[in-house]
Amino acid sequence: MKSILALFIIAGTILMAQEKFADIKGEIQQGNFKKAAKLIELKLNDNSLSELDKLDLKFELERMDRIRKDFRKTEQDVLDYVKKYYPDADGSTLEKYEQDGSLEYKIIDGEKLYFNRSHANLFRINKEAKAKKEEVDGVKKDGLDEFLEGYLPGVVKEIKETGENFVKPVKINLDYTITVDADVVPDGEMIRCWMPFPREGHGRQQDIRLISANSDEYIIADNNNMQRTIYMEKPSVAGEKTIFNIKMEYTGKNEWYDIDPDKVGDYDKSSDMYQHYTSERAPHILFTDEIKKLSEEIVGDETNPYLIAKKIFTWINNNIPWAGAREYSTIRNISQYCVTRGHGDCGIKTLTFMTLCRYYGIPTRWQSGWMLQPGQTNLHDWGQFYLEGYGWVPVDQSFGIVDSENEDVAYFFLGGMDAYRLIANDDFSKPLFPAKIYPRSETVDFQRGELEWRGGNLYFDKWDYNMNVEYSE
Repeated sequence: MKSILALFIIAGTILMAQEKFADIKGEIQQGNFKKAAKLIELKLNDNSLSELDKLDLKFELERMDRIRKDFRKTEQDVLDYVKKYYPDADGSTLEKYEQDGSLEYKIIDGEKLYFNRSHANLFRINKEAKAKKEEVDGVKKDGLDEFLEGYLPGVVKEIKETGENFVKPVKINLDYTITVDADVVPDGEMIRCWMPFPREGHGRQQDIRLISANSDEYIIADNNNMQRTIYMEKPSVAGEKTIFNIKMEYTGKNEWYDIDPDKVGDYDKSSDMYQHYTSERAPHILFTDEIKKLSEEIVGDETNPYLIAKKIFTWINNNIPWAGAREYSTIRNISQYCVTRGHGDCGIKTLTFMTLCRYYGIPTRWQSGWMLQPGQTNLHDWGQFYLEGYGWVPVDQSFGIVDSENEDVAYFFLGGMDAYRLIANDDFSKPLFPAKIYPRSETVDFQRGELEWRGGNLYFDKWDYNMNVEYSE
């Protein structure tokens, strides 16, 4: 066990920004992957290199492989999609969108390759292209938006009438399965699997119960683990898929706070809590020049913590469109990526909100797991921010401003959260239990799960996941 823990501690350091090997990382940044790989191989043959440095370099090889998997679309692939909306589109059309940041691509070893979801993202990110798509396909309100617009007014009404912050409980039953592809691990070798498990201690997530697991032996991590897991092992069988399954239930509640800016108190800036949750945290929460400049432009002369958070929440909602994201392990600084690229998914938006708030001295922290609204089950990230007089209150930057004339409903997700969530994580980039030996597929979040065997990590392309949800009031 000691050796496993030691390896985990070493492997965990790859999550931290490092100044070493700037030449190699520079080549990777320039897309010179083959040259970078050769430099890494040379470095790895250096007997004076520490085990820590070797692991860092080996992960750079892994990162390049992950980037290659994320960037596989050719120019023709993208054009085939774009021509549905712009029949006369050609290379110059794509170049225009590349230059304004709407179309994400990389030059890898001299070949231009587009992000796998870039073609669809173009029609989310670029306002002109989005309007063109709506002209061709028509406008249809998202099912999730329709659900929330009908559901949230009742939540706000009940909280205002009762004075309670947690209302309308929903019992949620989950059937979660991870399926490992056949023959990705040699016959008889043990596959280690970590699956998300609900965290305790939250008013809107209670009565957690494991109903069954398809293994006689499993370990549920205690609640001190900020990314909480249930762990199982199964041997690989030649020609067969390996299946891990759990069934569990819990009660979810809606949470909302009717925040009055005039009742928000002053922070105790000397407290450990304040210092911890307003500090930078490399590599994804850093007060770069771009973050500082943007924060100051958004906030201006405002000094009230809630109104500062509201300005940031509103700005991101109006200026950072949702777009499908690369794997987080391939992005060196997520909040910086967001403000420079101008788009992001739920986790990218959340970390950007957290970073901008922290720069202005507002404590923020991460939460994530699953969104479980009827018909809308998916992976999801959100967060919390701290207001003196109210405590930690929820924020979902990705759900953003709800289409409603009622201000309380419109800004529900700045101080509120619906009942249809699974909280598995109260922080990001934290250790799993039992310790994982090899670097994680997801170095920031923990939603799908993690798998490995004694020969290495099993990346996301080696397995799939599925969750079935049932509800009862």
